[in-house]
Amino acid sequence: MIYFDSDYMVGAHPTVLERLVATNALHTVGYGRDQFTADAKSIILEACGLSHGDVFLLEGGTQANAVVIDRLLDHNDGVIATDTAHINVHEAGAIESNGHKILTLPNHDGKLSAEDIKNYIADFYRDDTHHYMVRPGMVYVSYPTELGTIYSRKELEEIQSVCREYDIPLYLDGARMAYGLAAPEADMSLKDIASICDVFYIGGTKCGALFGEAVVTRRPELLPRFVSLIKLHGATLAKGRLLGVQFATLFTNGLYEKIGKHAVDMAMKLKDGFKAKGYPLYIDSPTNQQFFILPNEKIDSLRAIASFELWGPRGNSHTPVRFVTDWATTETDIDTLLANI
Repeated sequence: MIYFDSDYMVGAHPTVLERLVATNALHTVGYGRDQFTADAKSIILEACGLSHGDVFLLEGGTQANAVVIDRLLDHNDGVIATDTAHINVHEAGAIESNGHKILTLPNHDGKLSAEDIKNYIADFYRDDTHHYMVRPGMVYVSYPTELGTIYSRKELEEIQSVCREYDIPLYLDGARMAYGLAAPEADMSLKDIASICDVFYIGGTKCGALFGEAVVTRRPELLPRFVSLIKLHGATLAKGRLLGVQFATLFTNGLYEKIGKHAVDMAMKLKDGFKAKGYPLYIDSPTNQQFFILPNEKIDSLRAIASFELWGPRGNSHTPVRFVTDWATTETDIDTLLANI
């Protein structure tokens, strides 16, 4: 069986695991107050080109989203996101459970448009009854999006401009950031993202770590008493050094970039193979998530040798499906899959 369900189907990249094993017997203080975590934060800030900023290490993406959004918003504020956003579709109401409504706008290939955001906020304030409505208090985007697409630098800067006009923060979910940065048409670097977004997180769980996400901000004043809020949410890892060890390793010798490039290279080979055999794309993704529309009988036969996800309810005759590559995907995995379609 070969696995294309998601990019967290295997454990840590061998280099990360080796470092965890090498440091396993050491004694350190807990809750991220160790030297490994301090080193990881310094390395990440340097990689982001931030001389002034802060980094917080959390164990998962939903925790990162829930805690960051809860901190950035007033109690009666909402967060603008696409209808396909991860926080809206696949986080089981984690944001709403904190009292923050998700204000959804239509997606454009998985992305928000600056024009839609501006129109929504402008209409909100033009409404005489807006004092009794949920205020749009921030904007959430992801890179890549839930559909594997990526924002261009121009698109993200246009969204940033709207956020500045209305004095609300722009937050970027980077669960799969390594794959977005490695996409052939990507025109942004990590430093670009750090300069445009007020707060963002660098994904580790889906990008070579056992677990972990690094929340980064160039505006620490936006996250006051953030460590306390992480604890309140039950998201504080007692053995915090495990996060520090992993992120320091991911951002040494270009490992994070290598992981992203390998997965995207495998995904492009997979995409080219499906297209060559006449299967249509559900959406044209340049990253490690690939979406196709397959006949149901082909889906059933492929599941004898590969696991992958249906993207939505099963159709009467054809269904969108998703295949995801990662650091462990091999050329042989791709060749085997393509030989069976």
